[in-house]
Amino acid sequence: MLKAENISYSYDDGTQALKNVNLDVEKGEMVSLLGKNGAGKSTLFLHFNGIYKADSGKIIIDGEELKHDKKSLMKFRQKVGIVFQNPDDQLFAPTVEEDVAFGPLNLGLSQEETQKRVADALKRVDMEGFERKAPHHLSGGQKKRVAIAGILAMQPQIMVLDEPTSGLDPKGASDILKLLYELNDEGMTIIISTHDVDLVPIYSSKVYVISSGEIIKSGTPKEVFGDIDLIRSANLRLPRVAHLFEILDKRDNFDLDGDYPLTISEARRLAVELHNH
Repeated sequence: MLKAENISYSYDDGTQALKNVNLDVEKGEMVSLLGKNGAGKSTLFLHFNGIYKADSGKIIIDGEELKHDKKSLMKFRQKVGIVFQNPDDQLFAPTVEEDVAFGPLNLGLSQEETQKRVADALKRVDMEGFERKAPHHLSGGQKKRVAIAGILAMQPQIMVLDEPTSGLDPKGASDILKLLYELNDEGMTIIISTHDVDLVPIYSSKVYVISSGEIIKSGTPKEVFGDIDLIRSANLRLPRVAHLFEILDKRDNFDLDGDYPLTISEARRLAVELHNH
């Protein structure tokens, strides 16, 4: 559905931000791009709908190479919607309704179709009744929902979210992740950038680890977090559940060989097995 092939990119000052990045996302997957702050996650994401243009390499979306002429960008930005880390970078209209309507109107849709999409999108993110509110009067979680609604109204095939839980309290973060899980369950392809290692095993089928602009590991959460030395070399850590079992393994010699549970449900099953033995 989306493929990055040997993407390299340098900033105007010559700093190389991405180095031969390869990434492959299948239709219907929820994929995490995992890395510390400054690793290159946001820079890579801005290549996915042509906001940045690679120095070398290419982005392929639904079998077609992304081009940077105006007509092509319009087509591809309808397929790939990006939700920025800070919703204040995305919300600019006087009201929520106008903000969510901006994308569909830009696509040349009629007022009638636009209004339908706005209503559907706001209902989907549980923000009905906020149509006339000013975005800057909303909470952080509400702003994030409106930003997501603005992308949903474009009806993209792929949604890309940069640190979707950043700045949110635990309840707000949980609500956003539940929404993304539901959208993915309905068939939307979702790519999330994050440095939250506890989030990744719960929602992602595939993980890419990025460090200093390079993909240094990819695979299932089990495969990625099983490489403990690599995770720590990327200035990340194990999920808390796995770290707990690592401590217990070293103390009580469970002989797990680094095969630690990543979620509460996995930990519960393993605890029962260890107890029975």
